[in-house]
Amino acid sequence: MPPAPAPDHRTAAFVLTGAFRVVCRNHKYLTALARRGLRVLVLCPESSRAQVEAMRRALPDPLRVIAEVAYAAGDLDREGSFTPDVLAVVQDWRDRYRIVGVYAMEETLVEPTGLVCDLLGVPAPGLRASRVCRSKYLQRGYLARFSPRSVVLPPGRRHAVDLTAQQYPVVVKPATRHASSGVLACADAEEVAALLRTYPTHETVLVEQKVVGHEYSVESLVRGGEVRFASVTRKETTDTTGRTFVELVHSVPCGPVRTAGRDVVELLLAVDAEVLRALDFADGVAHSEWRVTDDGEPYLMEIASRTPGDGLTLLYEYACGRPIEEQIVRIALGEDVDYPPPRRHARQIYLHGAGVLHDVTVDWPGVEPVWLADTDLWPAAEPGRAGDPPTLRMVLVLKERGAPLGELTSSDDRVVTVFIDADTETELDDLERRVRAAVTMSVEPVGAVTV
Repeated sequence: MPPAPAPDHRTAAFVLTGAFRVVCRNHKYLTALARRGLRVLVLCPESSRAQVEAMRRALPDPLRVIAEVAYAAGDLDREGSFTPDVLAVVQDWRDRYRIVGVYAMEETLVEPTGLVCDLLGVPAPGLRASRVCRSKYLQRGYLARFSPRSVVLPPGRRHAVDLTAQQYPVVVKPATRHASSGVLACADAEEVAALLRTYPTHETVLVEQKVVGHEYSVESLVRGGEVRFASVTRKETTDTTGRTFVELVHSVPCGPVRTAGRDVVELLLAVDAEVLRALDFADGVAHSEWRVTDDGEPYLMEIASRTPGDGLTLLYEYACGRPIEEQIVRIALGEDVDYPPPRRHARQIYLHGAGVLHDVTVDWPGVEPVWLADTDLWPAAEPGRAGDPPTLRMVLVLKERGAPLGELTSSDDRVVTVFIDADTETELDDLERRVRAAVTMSVEPVGAVTV
């Protein structure tokens, strides 16, 4: 009879990976893990080091539960570059802790996090999902029947493709970036050729059909390959007035929409479930982005296997009445999922200006703007109840005073965001109009001298 295994006296720990600002923004992951008595280990890109160390010295309350922070070197636009450092850090932690779960908070470390989960045997989306969700060109290959026409331009083939043979307009996308960085619409081959010269020579780029239609996303909680919760978010982006694709408004839930006689919510939930099956998506949260054309055809823009970006986790708390972070932690620990459908309508709105940011004021009883500066530590706010009046929940300023403001080319360029909720979409629309009039950005022209 073989001897019984020796007891494991290592402390149980959970690893969160990704940019530190996303950990701070979604700090309810930290409190959910701390309630379980788990040591919280955070693994960030090396580029986060200065911000992390400054914030840990300040020790805001939600960050006190973090036991250790480590860093992985790599470049966002170089595929696989973070993997060696990530595995080295996890190997060290594995010697000292009993790691019971790992979760990718943000896009940068999604792929190596999937490898780590497979190595440790803890719940995760799966190797295929983790790899494909991190690569725009792999998404076009694995999910071709849901995707727009696309041409992949690896570094050595940029001059081997006849750009004049493409059907215009097109969208040009770097294959491994995020937050809409480097994504631009082009009207002809000359614009594409000029744009391609601006990307690093080692970067893979996609040139694909521009899909004209409204943008949506689907957020899904998946446990054991089964979708346990899914909801559609309606979006507005800058492409309606320019060449970029920066998101400006998120509405949760989407509300009833019909296009060409088709129920858009039912349509997107159905095709999203097909995409998850095609990826063998096992355990985690999925965030997919879609466009639906005027004739009712859905096209997948991209899909991610990590925390939904911007303020979507907060919107789901306002809409559904409970933090979604708790459910994502439960999935990562192999526990059951129980998340209610939306009971209110919630919306995040981004406001912008051009010049030098001087001040932000809010003409609203009981609401003052919160300046996040470098911390990105979002304040906590309790969700409303069904029957509550339409409410302005918070106004966040994402830039510092004196910051230069220009064209919106990526999500990082946005300046002010507000959160509102109401019982009905009609009430929410009316509240948005009043809130937009109540928030004022004082912006000085570039080059102006203040006396």
